[in-house]
Amino acid sequence: MNPAKTTTPQGWRNALFVVFTINGLGFSTWLARVPAVRDGLDISTSEVAALLFTGALGAVSGLVFSSHIIAWIGQRNTILFFGLLGLAGLAAIGIGSSWVSSYALTVVAIIMAGAGNGIADVAMNVEGAAVERVLSRNIMPWFHAFWSLGTVAGAGLSALMSFLGIGIAPHTLVMAVIMAPVLWFVSRVLSEDTGSRDQDGIEEKSTLADRLRVWKEPRTLAIGVIALGMAFAEGSANDWLALAIVDGRDQTNAIGALWFGFFTVGMMAGRIGGVYVLDTFGRAPVLQWSAAMAIAGLALVILIEQPALSAVGALMWGLGSSLGFPVGMSAAADEPKGSAARVSAVATVAYGAFLIGPPLIGGLGASVGILAALWVVVVVIAMAFFAAPAAKPPAP
Repeated sequence: MNPAKTTTPQGWRNALFVVFTINGLGFSTWLARVPAVRDGLDISTSEVAALLFTGALGAVSGLVFSSHIIAWIGQRNTILFFGLLGLAGLAAIGIGSSWVSSYALTVVAIIMAGAGNGIADVAMNVEGAAVERVLSRNIMPWFHAFWSLGTVAGAGLSALMSFLGIGIAPHTLVMAVIMAPVLWFVSRVLSEDTGSRDQDGIEEKSTLADRLRVWKEPRTLAIGVIALGMAFAEGSANDWLALAIVDGRDQTNAIGALWFGFFTVGMMAGRIGGVYVLDTFGRAPVLQWSAAMAIAGLALVILIEQPALSAVGALMWGLGSSLGFPVGMSAAADEPKGSAARVSAVATVAYGAFLIGPPLIGGLGASVGILAALWVVVVVIAMAFFAAPAAKPPAP
């Protein structure tokens, strides 16, 4: 699996860094402006929740079909075409919610953005695994660190646009117009492969039955448990950590935001430094230590009222959660033949956690409090701990 002949492996890697950044930037640009969407459509909180759920369904639906699309048109075309679809959806969200003020158009736009980003996401991860094989390094966490960088930049720019009084329509439209040619430019050096090769590295076409068969593979399902556990850990912090600190510890909104900041710092640091740890110790032990750290961090947040120790817990929660999903993507793509189907399966399972997690924690939190409800996250991370050995590279 090789990029354009004129590109070095490092150039291929750097181009993919840009692709991950664009995907994260587009994802966070409109999510950070959900209040503007609500105001433009003049809708209730429950209708906003329905919009967000629609976007998540669009993303997961895209993931289900992603391996078949990659087999049909190849990785580069999948990243480009569906990345552009996601950007078109981004622009349409702003236009539909502001200039047109149409709930129906906004729903369609969110589905476009979710499905486009979701399908491109799988192809990006298959491409990242190919780069890893060429460079012989576990650098998938770096790709995901650039995705996180994109989300941070998108949120920051959205806050600035809102502060300056710039409407969501011109904001999302300009962002899409700027990112689209950049995506087209860097996609020229990506691989055209379909993600299916034999043991000699010769590309071969997979059948529908081949791609569906991966759902019966014990190793693939175990890797899915790893990715699900860590995605659940990440998603639960995104949705509930700040509120848990505010309501459960009777703190201010600013303190809740600060604790969430500690978590995100841990996530970013873990993904940047995790590459060196993975190179030294290997996937399975690192994943188990990561899961243990996440569990310990969660326990500190749930049980300890002392602010300094609770803050350390939030940081540990982020560090421990940082590597599970990217390493799961790498492990799913270990065998080049059928890699797209396995990555699609693992990603579908993992992203399902983002659909199931928020209502589960919220429902329990209404009865026992959010801090107590977070023990469910501990249980799910423990499942990932025991599944971690499945991430070992298969014997040659």
